[in-house]
Amino acid sequence: QVEVMESGGGLVQAGGSLRLSCTVSESISSMHAMGWDRQGEGNTRAMVTRFTVGGIFEYADFAKDRFTFSRDDSKNVFYLQMNNLKPEDTGIYICSVSKRNPGMYSNTHYWGQGTQVTVSL
Repeated sequence: QVEVMESGGGLVQAGGSLRLSCTVSESISSMHAMGWDRQGEGNTRAMVTRFTVGGIFEYADFAKDRFTFSRDDSKNVFYLQMNNLKPEDTGIYICSVSKRNPGMYSNTHYWGQGTQVTVSL
């Protein structure tokens, strides 16, 4: 199956920046969708950002104007640039892709194990 792995998490001060990477074992140009979720306090999970074929981007309200999605198809990697981090951004960031099932109008979803981001005061 498709393998997905996050990297780039760590401990930063409020106001700092991190860039998370998501490496995918198959061509990301063939994926139906890709993006990032965040597992925060109490294991609450929320979408951070999502890209879907057709050029559709979505950002959570807390991510708008601070977080930016980008991709490098030649490396099968996509990124989440996080600027002006706040303590409430602390959590486990999980990347995922959705792959179209051949010959079917359906997708299979794959996700990584997550990378920890901790933002201190």
